[in-house]
Amino acid sequence: MSLSQYRALGRSGLVVSPLCLGTMTFGPGEWGADEATSREIFRAYREAGGNFVDTADIYSGGASEELVGRFIKEAGARDEIVLATKFGFNDSSSPLTASPEGGGNPHAGGAGSKNIHRALEGSLKRLGTDYIDLYWMHIWDGVTPVEEIVQTLGDLVRAGKIRHYAFSDMPAWVAMKAATIASERRVPGPIAMQLEYSLVARGVEAEHFPAAREAGMGVMPWSPLAGGFLTGKYGREDTSDKGRLSGANPFGDSKFTERNWKILDALKEVAAELDCAPAQAALAWAVARPGVASTLVGARTARQIESNIAATELRLSEDQMERLNAVSAPEESFSSSLTGPAIRKMLYGGHDVIGLAGLGAPPSRARGS
Repeated sequence: MSLSQYRALGRSGLVVSPLCLGTMTFGPGEWGADEATSREIFRAYREAGGNFVDTADIYSGGASEELVGRFIKEAGARDEIVLATKFGFNDSSSPLTASPEGGGNPHAGGAGSKNIHRALEGSLKRLGTDYIDLYWMHIWDGVTPVEEIVQTLGDLVRAGKIRHYAFSDMPAWVAMKAATIASERRVPGPIAMQLEYSLVARGVEAEHFPAAREAGMGVMPWSPLAGGFLTGKYGREDTSDKGRLSGANPFGDSKFTERNWKILDALKEVAAELDCAPAQAALAWAVARPGVASTLVGARTARQIESNIAATELRLSEDQMERLNAVSAPEESFSSSLTGPAIRKMLYGGHDVIGLAGLGAPPSRARGS
């Protein structure tokens, strides 16, 4: 495999690399990369054949979009690159979104039609383009009706301002409802889900993966290295220097658990067998998972992105996959138990029937696979 061995994103004609370049690090900030370094990262990804670049309006206060747009223009590669950005979060500290009363403007965030149009116009300007290839709802706001989201984003597809849209960080039922509404109304629907997914974060397999498969959406993992935990740079004995796993972020101390240390030990064993870094083995595992279309990777240096890209050349053996799957198997939930072999055998006279819906699993794909 290489970055130029493309995959269709969900049930669509949008063709993307198996690794997507995430640009949250582009621009100022504690974990940011300056313009020169960001340009090196972008160039390394493109030279390896990558065509999928992901940013967001909130990254570095909009600077990430500006840098991505500048690099694409410099490369003359707008027609080659699948450009993705996001809307949803409210940056109330920005002069563009702050209200005259001094508080945050509620219409400068969320998934309502008013904010979607506002956010898109800002992103198009910063990116220096007249259309977005993939427009993500960054997170569901818990307020806007799904019908309004589908209507607004579908209208933008028909208007040519975006080519496709997708959902990030939402309940599985929200994405499934959107796909159903779109199908019944014969209008554009979501083509992908962006979710936290890694060896230590497999909870989305119970609801989101089946919903994505049924609705024709590709899964795009974010944080496949668990905020750096799966690089192996942390040790049980001393976690005082927690890097991204401390402070205001989606992870906190949640990755430092006994279960996760056992997963990391198994990952290191597999990496040693492959003569590669643990991070590369973790990425190879994510890329190979059923339902995964493209995996989001970020970097602060060109060396880091080059190391990530090298993971696409790895092949985990069946035994290595089974060992990683077994040690990282998520705890069975009520929902996942309903699709397990025990229930099917009860229903079908002791037979583990395999259906077209994909709920049944062949013997080689037993629980934990």
